[in-house]
Amino acid sequence: MYFFTLLSVFLLLRRLRKSNQGTTQTFKWDQWLNVSSWITLGLMFAIGSFLSDEVSNFSAAIYLWLVIFFIYKEPDFYSSRAFVTPILPFAVIAFLSGFLNLIVPDFYKNWEGYWSAAIMGAFVWNFASWINANKREKELDYERQQRQLEEQQKLALSAQNNQLEVLVAERTAEITKQKEELEVTIKELQATQAQLVQQEKLASLGELTAGIAHEIQNPLNFVNNFSEVSTELLGELKEGPLQKLPPEEKQYAEEILFDLTQNLNKVSYHGKRAEKIVKGMLQHSRTTTGQKEPTDINALADEYLRLSYHGLRAKDKSFNATIKTDFAPDLKPVEAVSQDLGRVLLNLYNNAFYAISEKKKLQNGAFEPTINVSTQQKDDKIEIRVKDNGLGIPQAIRDKIMQPFFTTKPAGKGTGLGLSLSFDIITKVHGGTIDLNTQEGEFSEFILRLPRNNG
Repeated sequence: MYFFTLLSVFLLLRRLRKSNQGTTQTFKWDQWLNVSSWITLGLMFAIGSFLSDEVSNFSAAIYLWLVIFFIYKEPDFYSSRAFVTPILPFAVIAFLSGFLNLIVPDFYKNWEGYWSAAIMGAFVWNFASWINANKREKELDYERQQRQLEEQQKLALSAQNNQLEVLVAERTAEITKQKEELEVTIKELQATQAQLVQQEKLASLGELTAGIAHEIQNPLNFVNNFSEVSTELLGELKEGPLQKLPPEEKQYAEEILFDLTQNLNKVSYHGKRAEKIVKGMLQHSRTTTGQKEPTDINALADEYLRLSYHGLRAKDKSFNATIKTDFAPDLKPVEAVSQDLGRVLLNLYNNAFYAISEKKKLQNGAFEPTINVSTQQKDDKIEIRVKDNGLGIPQAIRDKIMQPFFTTKPAGKGTGLGLSLSFDIITKVHGGTIDLNTQEGEFSEFILRLPRNNG
């Protein structure tokens, strides 16, 4: 009968090892339980070879009780004591049977049939209890997993619905704001057009302004039309929140959202096109009314550098560049119109980032885009340098880059007014100079020199 006793020990040890998987006790007891179970399996087939049946039966029973005692004594196995309870009747019968067979063999042999039947019955009952417990444990685990899955799905759906509502509200507010800004801008542009036509030296800009006014009307129409459509779709969405929609209406709601997304994309495209045309024209045509005041050049250069970089990153998430700054720590304030000077810096930064971005596309990843910005004081002047390791500027067009409307960028990406406006701000407004140092295919460097006191 020692075979069934050792088999019970083996099954108990394997059961304990399985129940401790994934707990804090796994590392501590896993190897011990594994080795002990396989030693027990070996004893099942080897103990009868070197011990008599009487001694083997009693030794196996003692071994079983030692394992039971250890499980009850060890705090780490507190949650596993439920596995021991079904085996206790078998352990008691196995011990009494082995003890009587060893001490009073004659008495045991007279009742051997009953003892054997009792041991077999207890073993079967023990085995059946373990099967039922294992089945129940799997059922509970499955139910727990299903509940967790349902809760996760509900939370995910709720979060998606909330996020979608917020996103739609933000986009609608953004479209409405853009529409209002464009309406104000077109009125300002029309007023600027009237002023430019009256100025003899800017007569050519008067014709351009009329063309821009015509150009901007189409994007504005797109803003108006798709804003109305988006508002209607938003109304339909709010009439039946997604989290409360029955399955048969879900597809219809998804179609509405898809249409809304497409419309917003079109609105964004045409809005940006109109904004670029209007802002470029207004920047070049307006005369500043700002007053000069002491300006921290280091702070201004750093602020617009970050603004330009993050603006480009917002359009192209994949773009990255190394930015190196060397600002003179003892730089004194400069009398300047900070808004106008910021426009100049922003334009130079945007051009530099565009140059290194285009070069990176041509180099297929073997190129490290880098922008260097530095400031220093030389006598009574402040010097600002903006250098990039981009495409450089060909010799043939270096004398033209400061001319109005001259650009090397593709259609839709440049108006040709940025450097022209920058030149006027630096030379005419601030009494400074702007110089270019470049090598085609290697680098471009713009050098701004401003008098510290030019009021």
